[in-house]
Amino acid sequence: MSVARPTTLDDLPRTAASNVKKLGWRGVMREVDRTGSMVVTNHDRPEAVILSLDEYRALVLAAEASLRSSHSALDTLRHDFDERLAALAAPDAGERLRDVFGQSTALGGQVRAGQGY
Repeated sequence: MSVARPTTLDDLPRTAASNVKKLGWRGVMREVDRTGSMVVTNHDRPEAVILSLDEYRALVLAAEASLRSSHSALDTLRHDFDERLAALAAPDAGERLRDVFGQSTALGGQVRAGQGY
């Protein structure tokens, strides 16, 4: 079942903890099956969230995709750093660094940050 995803906890349907007992588990689960999730409150304060199995699986898949994306971005940064660091091991690295440090510090309004040396 495809259910529109709320963006905040306040957007989720709610039921009081006393209704869980009054409606019984099947009654609560019928509502969860219809809406995808439900906040159980105690004295109007959120206490638990009940998710359908489909919603839980979707959250797990989204978390895994986010983790893969984070790893991918980190791998890209690591690769870029390693390439720049490897440039320091090149035979002409010392000479290139001396050239960079020997250049004038007057930038003339131009930004030099981020240039590969």
